Amino acid sequence: MREIDINNLLRENIKNIKAYSSARDEYKDASIDMVFIDANENPFQTNVNRYPDPQQSKVKERLAEIKGVSASQMLLGNGSDEVLDLLFRAFCEPKQDNVITLPPTYGMYKVLADLNAIEVKQVLLDENFEPKVIEVLEAQNDNSKILFLCSPNNPTANSFNANKIEQLLSEFKGIVVIDEAYIDFSKQESWLSRLNDFPNLIVTQTLSKAYGLAGIRLGICYASEYIISVLNKIKPPYNVNQLTQDKALERLTSLDLVNQEVDTILNKRKQLTEQLSSITFIKTIYPSDANFVLAKVDDANKRYSQLIEKGIVVRNRTTQALCENCLRFTVGTAEENKILIKTLNQL
Repeated sequence: MREIDINNLLRENIKNIKAYSSARDEYKDASIDMVFIDANENPFQTNVNRYPDPQQSKVKERLAEIKGVSASQMLLGNGSDEVLDLLFRAFCEPKQDNVITLPPTYGMYKVLADLNAIEVKQVLLDENFEPKVIEVLEAQNDNSKILFLCSPNNPTANSFNANKIEQLLSEFKGIVVIDEAYIDFSKQESWLSRLNDFPNLIVTQTLSKAYGLAGIRLGICYASEYIISVLNKIKPPYNVNQLTQDKALERLTSLDLVNQEVDTILNKRKQLTEQLSSITFIKTIYPSDANFVLAKVDDANKRYSQLIEKGIVVRNRTTQALCENCLRFTVGTAEENKILIKTLNQL
């Protein structure tokens, strides 16, 4: 395991920052029968009149059971986007540092970089949508703080080669973030199993996809205890509300149902891929390790507009690098997929 001092990667103003201490940080057990008049809350019971647990302890305990990762190695956020934004704030000095992304990829990496005044170095994936490892390593410099790897990748749907990821983890001089939003649909093992092997590894996941909770906005960051301790100092004190915590815990206790839904999506993905292959104007269907399929068509703008007119919304990715004339189809219900295929055959 390569030695790397995470402290040297942090922004100077973050190293000694003192976190805001909320009422529920100072007295943690708000579940027992006591008189709580410390947080200026409304005393009348509405079920949400009290501030939520700032550390989301019950949700983390359940995730620890499921994922086999210590609760002290987790940070929960208002969606994965808040988690990613916190990483920029912790590690990237505005107008000085840079991050590396591998287009085509998730667009929020660049949006958050721009928001935080951070340069983005882009190294395109190869023709098989795999990282160009040597070019990535050559692109880094002393101010390269974060490398973003989305695997399975959005919008291409493939998982990156594990050996290439391991080489990047071993040789990149900064933080490597592996975005696993779609990992539950993949044949590959999560990089959570290697979390303790690489001090610079951060894995992000979400409850928005496989768990069907996009509306509650809950993202998860897994990293070393030290990195998590730093992020805890700079996150807003009550960044995950009580309703989100309750709904997440409810869903996390229904794993049989979640697994059943994932299996259904995988079966429907296989069927959808087979059916798309019979559409005459679809030229290429790329292998998918996610809950969507990327397909190259004859004219993406034309086909997108035609589908909109028929009441079907897909994602037009033709403006993305390496995705000219590509449409992205999310795997829907059996009925939704049926309508899509019927409509495509009529165009």
